[in-house]
Amino acid sequence: MSAATDRYEMVVGLEVHVQLKTRTKAFCSCSAEYGAPPNVNTCPVCLALPGTLPALNENAVHLAVRAALALGCTVNERSVFARKNYFYPDLPKGFQISQYDRPLAEHGRLVIGGADGRELAVGITRLHMEEDSGKSVHDRFPGITAIDLNRAGVPLVEIVSEPDLRSAKDAAAYLRALKWILEANEVSDVSMEEGSLRVDANVSARPRGAAALGTKTEIKNMNSFSAVERALELEFARHCAAYEAGGTIHQQTMLWDGAKGEVRPARSKEGSHDYRYFPEPDLPPLVLARDVIERVRGEVKESPWARRARFIAEHGLAPADADALVAGFALGEYFEQVARLHGDAKTAANWVVNDLVAWCNANGVEFRDCKVAPASLAALLDLIRDGVVSHTAAKKVLPLMAATGDAPRAIAEREGLVQERDAGALERWVDEVLAENPAEAARFVGGEGKLQGVLVGLVMKKSKGRADPKQVNQLLASRARRSGS
Repeated sequence: MSAATDRYEMVVGLEVHVQLKTRTKAFCSCSAEYGAPPNVNTCPVCLALPGTLPALNENAVHLAVRAALALGCTVNERSVFARKNYFYPDLPKGFQISQYDRPLAEHGRLVIGGADGRELAVGITRLHMEEDSGKSVHDRFPGITAIDLNRAGVPLVEIVSEPDLRSAKDAAAYLRALKWILEANEVSDVSMEEGSLRVDANVSARPRGAAALGTKTEIKNMNSFSAVERALELEFARHCAAYEAGGTIHQQTMLWDGAKGEVRPARSKEGSHDYRYFPEPDLPPLVLARDVIERVRGEVKESPWARRARFIAEHGLAPADADALVAGFALGEYFEQVARLHGDAKTAANWVVNDLVAWCNANGVEFRDCKVAPASLAALLDLIRDGVVSHTAAKKVLPLMAATGDAPRAIAEREGLVQERDAGALERWVDEVLAENPAEAARFVGGEGKLQGVLVGLVMKKSKGRADPKQVNQLLASRARRSGS
């Protein structure tokens, strides 16, 4: 941070547009499939041909309610669709069906781990339903903008936060938690690459200690959480520099240019009056029975922060391990299955975080595509606990499990890694190590007990990890006692 930015506080509010995980569009039966050839998924309704009428997608409503409840919002039993009027080439109607003064849900709360590691509660102002516009394609034909209307009418929810975020890192943490919740509750695919999660960031600067908010600008066109962080930092620095120079900030829309790593002006920022909202005359108010809302509430999964607290309290995990395990919903589910099957949660957490996830990262494998089923990892941990394989040997077995999907016992037997417990074999390896390292052997039997670990390691190396380390320790301790007597 520069001296200028140190004197100001960043204030951020986020508007997140999320495509709902439905087969069809919001107001017609066209497919909502991503990646279809241009303008294939269209019909008279989403093309806004005269005489057509919208019909609301019931599943979209169900998913929107689930998202709202997962974010702690109050779902209104009566909400109203509105026309948001603006003119873009990829908006066939000349307006977007959205919600305005009577949204689906309001007054939510998302708790995250802030940049300083402490709990941070971010208010959710509102969650409302709307339809998507089409897409302007600027790189298909030289000098021409093409229009693809496949996306027109796809169902969205817009999630608007309060201006409670005070750093770019907090904004990224909020987005990761939001993505986690939407994915866990099967509301959306939340893929920024495919456009099913899009973020607009409102940022302003104010002198530290001030209560009034500064003039905000809105940043668009960010395609990753890291881009959101970088864009916020650059735009905040611009605000601070302007104020330091005695200038002002104008409310406007800014575009993030990832290739150049810069934020540039796009247009003056519209206010709600510019959209000339009025109730959608072709759709009645959306009325939801209270028992329907409560039934959907029963489908909601716990939040990442609540899961983190439960992992610490219920499984006795260290905060760092709990943080790692709640990074993804599927990862936490996997850990709990392993812990339940094996019976030792701390051991399960250690192997999931430090071994299995590490192997996936090192080999470029998405965790969800890993071949090690929870039951297989639990079986490997059982083998260690029961003395069938050593900890060292298990470290060799796991990568083979991940690469092949084979059972751990079969791999251990095939690779000659089953732990040797035969007293004669263990005595022979101990004798050979002592004979090959006479200086260390003499010091050990002479009373230097700290060398026992070194000698155990040499026995394990000689046996290629097959020797039972517990029995090796017992044998060496017995040798030391006999020599001292």
